[in-house]
Amino acid sequence: MKRVVVGLSGGVDSSVAAALLVEQGYDVIGVFMKNWHDTEFTISDECPWEEDSKDALLVAEKLGIPFQTLDLSETYKERIVDYMFREYEAGRTPNPDVLCNREIKFDVFLDAAIALGADYVATGHYCQKRTTEIDGKEVHHLIAGADSNKDQSYFLCQVNQDQLAKALFPIGHLQKSEVRKIAEENDLITAEKKDSQGLCFIGKVRLPDFLQQQLKPKAGKIIEIASNSTIYNNGIEEFEPVIYSEQQGEVVGQHQGAHFYTIGQRKGLGVGGKLEPLFVIATDVDTNSIYVGMGDNHPGLKRHGLRIEPDDIHWVRPDLVLANGEQMTCKCRIRYRQPLQKATLTKTEQGLFILFDEPQKAVAAGQFAAWYIDDELIGSGVIAS
Repeated sequence: MKRVVVGLSGGVDSSVAAALLVEQGYDVIGVFMKNWHDTEFTISDECPWEEDSKDALLVAEKLGIPFQTLDLSETYKERIVDYMFREYEAGRTPNPDVLCNREIKFDVFLDAAIALGADYVATGHYCQKRTTEIDGKEVHHLIAGADSNKDQSYFLCQVNQDQLAKALFPIGHLQKSEVRKIAEENDLITAEKKDSQGLCFIGKVRLPDFLQQQLKPKAGKIIEIASNSTIYNNGIEEFEPVIYSEQQGEVVGQHQGAHFYTIGQRKGLGVGGKLEPLFVIATDVDTNSIYVGMGDNHPGLKRHGLRIEPDDIHWVRPDLVLANGEQMTCKCRIRYRQPLQKATLTKTEQGLFILFDEPQKAVAAGQFAAWYIDDELIGSGVIAS
């Protein structure tokens, strides 16, 4: 009998994942990952990990499976939280959810599961895995979840073949409504529990308020760029990051730190009296300036493409790796739940360029771009510019 360690988060998705595995005859162990308990950077008492842990235990008892808690908080702080602070301080926008899967769930947690004698680890992600043989070698495919509204393949865009080989996604073929129904049929306490939002340790507070605990406020200028002042590039030969200066626009307000803002942000600017909302189109932590444009159709929000540094290119499908000078047509997304966009990948010595068929809004350095063929995620990378 194959043994599976399930990451029980205390939510309905992982609960049903465990229930399905039990039903399928696996030897199942439920493990709750305690990723955060450091009060140094917690400014909200709404982080419900104690409640989540209790719910996870009740689910395990209901299913009749062993249960334990694994404290990964030290590793989580080092690899995820400290990384967040460094990235924001550098003026980039990190995605801790992607990093959590790469660094915690399918690394440290996977190692712990193997130490428990597990053949696989399972999570409640809405994605699927398919395994085929290509040129005599087993290849694992990361497939989008059947529920297009809940597809979470993007969050797993940094996993590798070894990690996929050990991964199971028991609910990836289901709709969310079906998951809720299964939870109800099994009388699981999480059946009607709301989905968690954001990072637990931050709680329901503004991200800048959280970041200010380590990144100090620093007054700077908000500079508005007129819509006819923006020039952006549309080809690799001219591909350079757009750089603004105060001389190009008008100072319309003051902020408390460029590192607290990200491209495409609308809220928290504190600038009124405009015909349309202002959106952040660029930040500069060196001069501590943020640049804004009026309206969500401002050309400064749009980019034809992006670049990924050579060392940051990751292929889930190593058999599809591009060599310098090679191209590939695919579909790409630069944030969770963004509809897939037609694009062309081009590999050069300077890295991987992704040129979109249609300009994309709010391309932010530090975020992950993921590329797909049909419904299969085949690669990803950190956006450099």
